[in-house]
Amino acid sequence: MSAGGHPAATGTTTALPTGGADAAGVPWPSTARRRDDGELEVGGVGVGDLAAEHGTPAYVLDEADFRARARAYRQAFEAAFEQVGAGVDVYYAGKALLTVAVARWAAQEGLRVDTASGGELAVALRAGVPGAAIGLHGNNKSDEEILAALDAGVGRIIVDSRVEIDRVAGLAAARGVVAPVMLRVTTGVHAGGHEYISTAHEDQKFGLSVTAGDDDGTSPALAALEAIVARPELELLGIHSHIGSQILDPSGFEAAARVVLRLRADLAERTGVVVEEVDLGGGYGIAYLPTDEALEPAPVARDVAEAVAAVCTELSMPLPRFSIEPGRAIVGPAGITLYTVGTVKPVTVSGSSADDETFTRLYVSVDGGMSDNIRPALYGADYHAELVGRSSDAAKVLARVVGKHCESGDIVVHEVVLPSDVRAGDLLAVAATGAYGRSMASNYNALTRPPVVAAADGASRVLVRRETVEDLLALDLG
Repeated sequence: MSAGGHPAATGTTTALPTGGADAAGVPWPSTARRRDDGELEVGGVGVGDLAAEHGTPAYVLDEADFRARARAYRQAFEAAFEQVGAGVDVYYAGKALLTVAVARWAAQEGLRVDTASGGELAVALRAGVPGAAIGLHGNNKSDEEILAALDAGVGRIIVDSRVEIDRVAGLAAARGVVAPVMLRVTTGVHAGGHEYISTAHEDQKFGLSVTAGDDDGTSPALAALEAIVARPELELLGIHSHIGSQILDPSGFEAAARVVLRLRADLAERTGVVVEEVDLGGGYGIAYLPTDEALEPAPVARDVAEAVAAVCTELSMPLPRFSIEPGRAIVGPAGITLYTVGTVKPVTVSGSSADDETFTRLYVSVDGGMSDNIRPALYGADYHAELVGRSSDAAKVLARVVGKHCESGDIVVHEVVLPSDVRAGDLLAVAATGAYGRSMASNYNALTRPPVVAAADGASRVLVRRETVEDLLALDLG
């Protein structure tokens, strides 16, 4: 048994959880169930008890769901790449949600941890994740962050620019160590649900282009790889690619892999250096709505493994070791945000033209909002909400769930059908908020950030406590 009484990672195959609650409720965590009185429970704990003990808003994590998804990704990719004769490592992308407990869960399930700042690195180290099992990302790492990574013996630093190559080399020399690095490249493969989360096109801040070329035809990516090879303070582990987030078409991963493997072959031809690792990033999409279909790890792993094997055969190159970085796909469906309803207000909406009908929308205000989930305001992201504290036979009406901030764009769920008798004091839950809710939360309007609460085996525990007004005032030096 691993720490905390949970079984250690094994080689047996684990199916991806399909969601609990109602048959159509794919976004809900796998242990979510409706009791006879209509109350939702997660991890065997009723939402009424969760609200009474921890207050609302609260981020609630289904620990069993998180662990099962972590195992499913690791086992699916290990099995698929073993079939083509390649090894693979699965890194949990901590930017989605990283707490000490979450990092520990990931490590216990056989995953490594990817960090994107010195703070995330510190959390992973506090969790006991070995430095060698941690990666450090970032397009503008500080010297302090780089030195912290070197001192921790991280397994890889993903460098993002020519300037950073020189900086990491200089700091490594000052520490008397050789820094293990990968180079992040942009493949020109565009994927993801919004321009802000599509990260492989050339006109953005990450990485170096594989497709753009200098006068002699050398791409910035290839030139940077050659520069790394020339620095004795650096060990070139491999090439890193990340094409976006919330990707539902796996063909993008295959296309990006083809570009990266060809770059690897070009480097070998010019320098004789065959890099040993290729990272294909993350971005695996999940179901946010009952009508959505998430990517399943097993078929994606199989398709990508077969594609990269074929490309390496075409290029007469040996297969490298691969790695991937799922974050949202593991923690997103495992989390819900629990709110208490406040003001409920019907709003009559006039048609924009003579042909449009006037209709009424029920505005349901909750005790949180864009400070605990910025994605609807930032990306127009869609979520699903339900009344979870009781059952209702009332007629269903068109509703919009909104927050309590001084912004008309403070929308939690743009459009959802709720019982017409929803009222102040009701408990409302928004599904699939495990990723990027807490990690992107703010103190806008001086609201305090909600706690992160884990539910498992009929009990709950606080992973990150709720902030207090005293916490906010303690930072204000007047």
